[in-house]
Amino acid sequence: MSQIILACDDNGRFLEYIPKEIGHTGEGRRHLAVTVLIVNSKGELLLQRRKHKIFDNIWDFTASTHPLHTEIGDESIEKAALRALKEEYQIENVDLKRVGEFNYFAKIGDYCENEHDVFLMGEYNGEVKLSPEVGYEYKWMDKKEFLKDIEANSDKYTPWTKEAAKFLE
Repeated sequence: MSQIILACDDNGRFLEYIPKEIGHTGEGRRHLAVTVLIVNSKGELLLQRRKHKIFDNIWDFTASTHPLHTEIGDESIEKAALRALKEEYQIENVDLKRVGEFNYFAKIGDYCENEHDVFLMGEYNGEVKLSPEVGYEYKWMDKKEFLKDIEANSDKYTPWTKEAAKFLE
């Protein structure tokens, strides 16, 4: 069964429910998305080399997802982020803070990303277990090293990571 995501306007205001495929094919439909960055007490960023239908085998922030429409209602941005952290890393009980929001569009072939993305960050210092279904590998990276690398090698990163990184400068 297809996931149902929340189409929105350029300001992130809900418009209607759409199948995930509608948001990610052709020119797509603008929809809500969530990008999560975990940092540790040393100031290092948790990155993953993501398995992805469109932007495969490139570096991403910690977790990425969409708030979903379910039988019991719509997920909040925060609930979607916590779900993604648990599913992707078995990370739980993180206090996340909204850092910013941005729109972006990126297209490869018949697929695209057309999203209003909410960027969240939180600190976590526990064990990390990346699910092999969502990522190839993970690493902790110094923030200054990351900012230099994303500037010098932007093609190694997902489009939403490049946009969200602007909030770290």
